[in-house]
Amino acid sequence: MTTQERLFDPRHALDHPVTVGIVAAVVLGLVVATVLVRILKHAGRINDATYRELLARTRSWYVLVALMLVPILLGAAWVCGFFLLLSLFCFREFARATQLNTERTAMLSVYLAILITYFAVLDHWMGLFTTSWALGILLIAVVGLFPDHPQGYLRRVSLAVVGFALFGVSLGHLAFISNDELFRPILLWLLVCTELNDVFAYLSGKSFGRRKLLPHTSPNKTIGGAIGAVVLTTTLAAVIGAFVFRGTTLNHWPHLIMMGLLISLLGQCGDLVISSIKRDIGVKDMGTIIPGHGGLLDRFDSLLIVAPCLFHYINYFKANGVGLDQPARIITSALLGG
Repeated sequence: MTTQERLFDPRHALDHPVTVGIVAAVVLGLVVATVLVRILKHAGRINDATYRELLARTRSWYVLVALMLVPILLGAAWVCGFFLLLSLFCFREFARATQLNTERTAMLSVYLAILITYFAVLDHWMGLFTTSWALGILLIAVVGLFPDHPQGYLRRVSLAVVGFALFGVSLGHLAFISNDELFRPILLWLLVCTELNDVFAYLSGKSFGRRKLLPHTSPNKTIGGAIGAVVLTTTLAAVIGAFVFRGTTLNHWPHLIMMGLLISLLGQCGDLVISSIKRDIGVKDMGTIIPGHGGLLDRFDSLLIVAPCLFHYINYFKANGVGLDQPARIITSALLGG
């Protein structure tokens, strides 16, 4: 696959059987969920309020799935654009909730840091990408001086660094996966397993959850739910991963099981991190943009810790890393040479 094809050509979107299987399964799952909700309403098993809530959640999932699937199928450039927008909007939600949005220079510094990170992604410049977090933090610290208002400096810079790390750097790792020839099946595998991890934790918690996990941070999470999610997600991720990474050095059960464990454990950690932030500032949801779900951070929080850890695991243990067999510095080489 050429760089042009990887970036913009959707004709190769369904070349990999895992891509076909996951897209078909997700679409079928949404249709079944919609039908099931209507059947439960017809049968009188749920009241009007529950029916409206479930319908709103299902409709939101149609939009979310389309927003994630379409860029992945269209090409790597679209993937980069999607995650850039997701990073910017997630940071904006965080800034509003923590009132960082009143600090204009801090906001500007984070936006610039995020743009540097995503330029490295689009350019496929691993060196710049891996140092963008350090450059971004230094940029935020220096720009934070220019209001010439030392009172509040530590607060605004600290919040800006946390926002950049969680929503710029972390989600940027998902975008960088688009530089790999297998980016479509890898991203779909990672997204589906991470989202289902939340579902497994909820169902397991309802079935046999007794003792609370961290009651002051997330009152509804239980130890039983966490264990159930680990077992189910690890199994699912390992089985699907065997097809995703077929023919690579990661197609061995120790690697597949380890990646499944990381997805489940770190997915729950990401959820708890955002829950802790919400409890600290006293809000139930980080936003209201997604009917039935809350804000973007309430839906994508599980990816925040998973994304960088899985990226570096794949990059370290996969023989050709993440996209190391693809042309690098596709923009800067053309402009600057080298």
